[in-house]
Amino acid sequence: MVSLTALIDNGKCYELIRQHRWPEGVCCTRCGSVHIIKRGKDDTQHERQRYFCKTCEHHFDDLSDSVFAGRHQPLRVWVGCLYLMGLNLSSAQIAHELDVHENDVHKMTSALRQAVVEKKPEVELSGEVEFDEVYVTAGHKGQPEAVKKKAVKGVGANSKGFGGGVRSKRKNRRSLG
Repeated sequence: MVSLTALIDNGKCYELIRQHRWPEGVCCTRCGSVHIIKRGKDDTQHERQRYFCKTCEHHFDDLSDSVFAGRHQPLRVWVGCLYLMGLNLSSAQIAHELDVHENDVHKMTSALRQAVVEKKPEVELSGEVEFDEVYVTAGHKGQPEAVKKKAVKGVGANSKGFGGGVRSKRKNRRSLG
């Protein structure tokens, strides 16, 4: 069996992260400065670039302050997991494709989803806003005890939970008159 992670190049994964993280060029993860110099490659992961910020003198690398930082799985496994999540595969399927334990995949997908939620920009509406549908709840659905309590407080035909409104009151007038 061929593992999907064996087909993914780690160097291309780091390049992909750089492109998406810094589309305008590398900037400091602490102060946002663009006055950056490269400080060589990581000793254990040769594709991982290290940087130094001239403004705040902060050392960082491609994965610093990201969801991928400090994880025991290689970046190619994380990128593969992210890709397979986009295909809407289950955790069990992703674990099988990546040849990783299902518990690890569950932790990875949870971390990736949480990172997406944290980075999601706040929605701001402006100008004229139009919407099509509104759902209004009709009371205590699925709570029969609450409906019975409300019915006891009601009057006439409405107290039995049937009909209600103007129509049922007209029926009552006809029968009395």
